[in-house]
Amino acid sequence: MAIASTSLPVAGLKDLRNESRMIATPWSRMVRGIGLGQYPIAYDPALAAQIRQTFGLLEQRVSAANTYTLFSRLLADLVLEVEDPGGIGEAAVGPALGPILEAVRSEKNHYYRLMAGCILMDAFAKLGLDREFLVNDDLDFPAEILAVADEIQPDRIEDENSGRHGDYERLSAYSAVFLALGQLGLQDRLVSGPRDYVTEALDLLERIPGPFFRGRGGSMLLSVVSLLGHGALISGGGRDYIEEVLDYLDRADELNNPPSFPSPMTDSFSKVYPLLTMLNAIAMSGREEYLTYGKDRLAEAKELMAGLAPVERTHMGLYYLVALHNLGRLEEQVPDLDAFVEGVVGQWKEVDPGANFFLNGIAYPYMISTAMVTGRTDLLTDETVERLVDSYPDLDRTEEDRDNRPYPLSYVLNMLGEIGVSHRLFEPRARYGGSSAMAWSIEQLSEDGVAEGNRLYMLDHALVGYALRLRGAGRAETELFSNFRFRLAVPE
Repeated sequence: MAIASTSLPVAGLKDLRNESRMIATPWSRMVRGIGLGQYPIAYDPALAAQIRQTFGLLEQRVSAANTYTLFSRLLADLVLEVEDPGGIGEAAVGPALGPILEAVRSEKNHYYRLMAGCILMDAFAKLGLDREFLVNDDLDFPAEILAVADEIQPDRIEDENSGRHGDYERLSAYSAVFLALGQLGLQDRLVSGPRDYVTEALDLLERIPGPFFRGRGGSMLLSVVSLLGHGALISGGGRDYIEEVLDYLDRADELNNPPSFPSPMTDSFSKVYPLLTMLNAIAMSGREEYLTYGKDRLAEAKELMAGLAPVERTHMGLYYLVALHNLGRLEEQVPDLDAFVEGVVGQWKEVDPGANFFLNGIAYPYMISTAMVTGRTDLLTDETVERLVDSYPDLDRTEEDRDNRPYPLSYVLNMLGEIGVSHRLFEPRARYGGSSAMAWSIEQLSEDGVAEGNRLYMLDHALVGYALRLRGAGRAETELFSNFRFRLAVPE
């Protein structure tokens, strides 16, 4: 039986707004904190209460010393107060802003301080709040956050790829802060002052040694630069940064610097992932000639997609379809869209979401997202959701899976919210001894979330993103996104 939902935000790819076409996947939202609050819906007091209650549970496990979670709770509460039709609206901003800024500034990790600041600026733009709260005679918060990027040092990410990132984190920080300034209408600052921040950021690409990270991180920076109207810098001054990234991807075998993943992955996965993100950057650039630069990039993508294991296709199917849609090549490359989507989403019957936190644990959210954006949520059943929601105790099998449990949980909250069934995470369930999946998972956190580390921040992002969605179903996109055009897509 298909899931019962009354709040599907789109009926197919043609319904996607520009922000969802550029930042299509849960990875960017949950891991990088960009593009939060997509698919706005009407304010719902019950959902607002769930968000506040969840932060209340987190507060019991994570002290105020965890400034990122504190920031997220304070921001979510302000967002909900502004959105509440019965609240005081913008009048809530003044009293709330001081503690929020203090929490941002108290974050010791430079990257997370910058990311928090960017989320705050993005939230102000999406809520339509006066930017003078952040830019006035006494405060220039955008400049303050932009300056934080200079403090981010290479190879500081602690994960299975430690020492292989180079300036990947700083480049990602520039993507986020450029986007945030653009949301506030301040993108000209990036190129009109004493520094050309855009070119500085683009030059960081050659300081990322792994082809995978250069392609995946670089594609978002390139997309943001195009969105901001600074696309001429991508191929100006005798260099073409898109061509350089594509050339580097072609040298993956020669360079022999593949990424490590928490689960074993095929060689095709490590190659197709950055290529698909670069295809979306090409769509953002509006320059079709890149599709045949060096080789037929669409043929290459199709061949690599065919080499993926079925569960890997559940991750990459969404990237592939959205990139092709943005390029205007979907019907050409995937003539039977229904069969493709059915093949991807149908994997839920074979994949155990509790087998591991990464390959299987986030496969379901990707399948759900693929079904949603293609208008095929008929492929999702109550059994799909029940199996997913009851899977979290299975991640106690290993310490790695247990410590990373917030990773899939954040993805699941994000995606179940978007298809209107997030209540399943908050209802009492037999699997959790009468508690809810969300409450049980939070109760399992280590003291102050130390073991979970930055995985806990992903849950913060999911909650803030959900709060931002409640800003009203009729809320238009910000001017930055609404003015953009995907020039290669088939005219509607």
